Amino acid sequence: MPIFCSLLLEPAIGLVGDTHRRRALVVGGGIGFAAAIGAIAAAPAFGVLLPALVVAYSTSGAFVSLSQASLMDLDPVERVRNMARWTLVGSAGVVAAPPLLAVCVWLGIGWRAAFAALAVVTLGLVVAIRRLPGERRAHVDLAASARHAFEALRRRDVLRWLLLLQLGDVMLDVFHGFLALYLVDVAGLTAVHAALAISIWTGVGLLGDLLLLAVLRRVSPLAYLRASAAIVAIAYPAFLLVPSLGAKLGLLALLGLLNAGWYAIPQARLYDELPGASGAVVAIGPLAGLAGGVLPLGIGYLAGAVGLAGAMWVMVAAPLLLLVALPRR
Repeated sequence: MPIFCSLLLEPAIGLVGDTHRRRALVVGGGIGFAAAIGAIAAAPAFGVLLPALVVAYSTSGAFVSLSQASLMDLDPVERVRNMARWTLVGSAGVVAAPPLLAVCVWLGIGWRAAFAALAVVTLGLVVAIRRLPGERRAHVDLAASARHAFEALRRRDVLRWLLLLQLGDVMLDVFHGFLALYLVDVAGLTAVHAALAISIWTGVGLLGDLLLLAVLRRVSPLAYLRASAAIVAIAYPAFLLVPSLGAKLGLLALLGLLNAGWYAIPQARLYDELPGASGAVVAIGPLAGLAGGVLPLGIGYLAGAVGLAGAMWVMVAAPLLLLVALPRR
């Protein structure tokens, strides 16, 4: 329900974000997100928790997605590296959040205190945003913003980068979603060892996102994507085939290292295709996300029919299709 509601709202948020009301949307989204996180922390029952989650997911589109769009507008020449920095910060959050939550539980203050602290931090960010210099935006009405977004969906290059984003997500979020099940049900790990393996994958992923900033100084983004996809096309089947636990963990770490940039580079190039209309990127992204959301459902259905070990092979197609779909220059 939270994901569905946010996907419905985000296109409208993106369209309004290309008008002069972007700052108000970001600030309002931040206030709404902080309030929702606070409600999650205080929720006494599921009847309060679910609406709070719906509000949190929906307002994060205005607070987070439009902030990303503004970052992409700041320096068009540095878009790829700025998006790599954005992804690096996100990876740091993914790695740091579980230990921080565990510390809160260990100290006896519980998960609610962690969410309450997050609400306070969010309000601090909202105050910081209000103090930033005003962003100069051309006066664009909502009708023109919507027309631009619909025209973008008819352009071949825009559709190409939307497709590449979904292909990259297969070895990011989709793989992450099935990884714990695979490690326990197929590879035979205990829950504790599976959690450790996923920590290795996310930790090496953080290292990969950090190294990507240095790589992009010397290597073309497209050349890097092509090379990493070629290696993943070999390493992922090897990960599924090798029986040795040590070899599996080594290949899992390699996959975590090589998927760096699989979101940052296509997303930055999508912004390149729509100069001066970064809100349109926020608007059309969820449409591709709805289409890409069918894949996990299909993998789950296939796993129910033939087993998870067989269903995991579907994801081998992602790096191969990425190699085919990447532009030659």
